[in-house]
Amino acid sequence: MKTVNIHAAKTHLSRLVDDVAAGGEVIIAKHGKPMARLVPLEPVRPKRQLGLLAGQCKIPEDFDAPLPDDVLKSFLGG
Repeated sequence: MKTVNIHAAKTHLSRLVDDVAAGGEVIIAKHGKPMARLVPLEPVRPKRQLGLLAGQCKIPEDFDAPLPDDVLKSFLGG
């Protein structure tokens, strides 16, 4: 983490932003006292869209019907 005074930060802001974008972090100080922290932004995740596949798949009417005995036995180890 690099610390720079406010005058240097104003003078070299473009370079500091490049450093931060590459994963760094910069503390900006005034008279030697830390005042601000320059950090990279979190990547923006696209908002999830519900119903994106609506109408593209069909669920049978009996999807929640009990399993046949032979299939149930194979799951239960019988």
